[in-house]
Amino acid sequence: MSPEQVRAEELDARSDLFSFGLVLYEMATGHRAFAGESVAVTFDAILNRAPISPLRLNPELPPELERIIAKALEKERALRYQNASDLRTDLVRLKRDTDSGRVVAAGLPRHIERGGVKPPLRRWLAIAIGGAMVVAAVLLALNVAGLRDRVVAVVGAGLALPYPPIQSLAVLPLANLSGDPAQDYFADGMTEALISEVGQIGALRVISRQSVMRYKGSDKPLTQIAQELKVDALLEGSVLRSGDRVRITAQLIGAVPERHLWARSYERDLRDVLALQGEVAQAIAREVQVKLTPQEQTRLSRALPVNPEAHELYLMGSDWLRRDNAKKALEYFQRAIDKDPNFAWGYVGMATAYGSLSETAKQKANARKALELDDSLADAHVELAYALWYGDWDWSGSEREIKRALEINPNSASALGIYNGYLERVDRPEENIAQARRALEINPLVVESNLRLGWAYYAGRRYDEALAQFEKVKLLGENPGWVLPMALGQAYTGKGMYKEAIAQFLQMPDIPVKLGYLGNAYARAGDKAEARKFVHELADKSAREHVGNYELGSVYAGLGQNDKAIQSLEDAYRVHEGRMSDMKVDPLLDPLRSDPRFQDLLRRMNFPP
Repeated sequence: MSPEQVRAEELDARSDLFSFGLVLYEMATGHRAFAGESVAVTFDAILNRAPISPLRLNPELPPELERIIAKALEKERALRYQNASDLRTDLVRLKRDTDSGRVVAAGLPRHIERGGVKPPLRRWLAIAIGGAMVVAAVLLALNVAGLRDRVVAVVGAGLALPYPPIQSLAVLPLANLSGDPAQDYFADGMTEALISEVGQIGALRVISRQSVMRYKGSDKPLTQIAQELKVDALLEGSVLRSGDRVRITAQLIGAVPERHLWARSYERDLRDVLALQGEVAQAIAREVQVKLTPQEQTRLSRALPVNPEAHELYLMGSDWLRRDNAKKALEYFQRAIDKDPNFAWGYVGMATAYGSLSETAKQKANARKALELDDSLADAHVELAYALWYGDWDWSGSEREIKRALEINPNSASALGIYNGYLERVDRPEENIAQARRALEINPLVVESNLRLGWAYYAGRRYDEALAQFEKVKLLGENPGWVLPMALGQAYTGKGMYKEAIAQFLQMPDIPVKLGYLGNAYARAGDKAEARKFVHELADKSAREHVGNYELGSVYAGLGQNDKAIQSLEDAYRVHEGRMSDMKVDPLLDPLRSDPRFQDLLRRMNFPP
């Protein structure tokens, strides 16, 4: 890649001659002219550093060849070769002088030069082979007689790959080349969008954004990252926005063995940024020889132009969502829609933000609006599924939307996650565990997906496996807050280890769910006096704040007071408490399952039989 490509400037033939110079440098020395541990480091070298002298790396080279290479690699185009014919003329002259013995390698002793001794046979052979390689490289670089196109066509026709097939991939965080940290939101947003595009290729397992963002700014070797994520290949690159243009540069790296597979740079108007992402995804599919289905091909090719201002506001809103500030995110999503009322992604952002605020009616309305504009947005189907589940207890409608999201993007972490939760709540334990394992493959380094597998075991009454999975979360090196003590307490309660369960629950903040778990654990442990303290506290909360009725029912269930437990669940049903979606599978409510009133409540909540 030439310096002008890195800077997203207009390109011309001299840019190709720089690239040819890089090929010639590597042929002559066995080393890359510019290399680094990351794309950003490599780009810095291209822009600001001179390569090591070829003669230092290979003293047998003629000095004239070093001069030719240096001229091809001039960073200023005006000082570089201006056309291919001039470069070819210099190479032909060098070959003539080398053949005639007038040029010798810089490293030959002076007495050999003076004596006119010809190089040994192996050097002549190397020169002959090198000359053939130069001719081939020039023909390919300049696409003489369509040679490069024909070679690419042969490879694309199914030539066997010289490495194991690539079935899994991680898109690492794109480097922000703007030099302005305030523009990180743009690079992060483009990374997330690219992951979403590549994730639509069903034949690939694509790691989620949550897991790969752990490597933002990391100096870990690529092979180590690939091993940690358990993938066959990594896509790394950069993004540069300049005015109304955006450039993505990407390279595909095979993991075992580490090898450079493909590199390309894409530049588009900001209006065509979605098409750019689809083009990258299709190029990856071609490189790893994955056959796209007709539906995948259509989706990756049909991206519509966007309003650049609306798109940027959407990326800013998404950045606020990642910082858990949904109200601030809503401001930016609304401004994006104001700029372009037909911008479907703006409505997706609104739905996501309202969902995080538990405003399911607004979540549903915005998700439906997004799908009216573009039914191929997996994220919009996910948001609608959440709204139908939590807001309407429409289980069949929710599953329909989840399946549609996974049809569009089989690697969607959010769709996989909600399907896992759905299967748990409708009591399909084996499917739930299988789905949780699949979600963990996509999102291996995130606490939530590791916990989700544990909860799948817990809901299936496989408490030993749940406990073992929850213990694994500690190895991730992150602090999950009070969620892990809650999960461990749940598993201990299932195993009848109430003392250990209570010790875990006591680490939680004073919220209704803590009071419910503690009250139930004390009741089942036989300490009814202590359990009743939580009954009083939860009853007070339900009277004042209209929360905690579900938890109160679980304490009554532990105490064996089934009438009061059913009444508390009826109160939770009346005010539409979110925890009610757990009641079909919640082990704490097992004492109530044979009660006809409990079964009637399940029916009214539309749970499938």
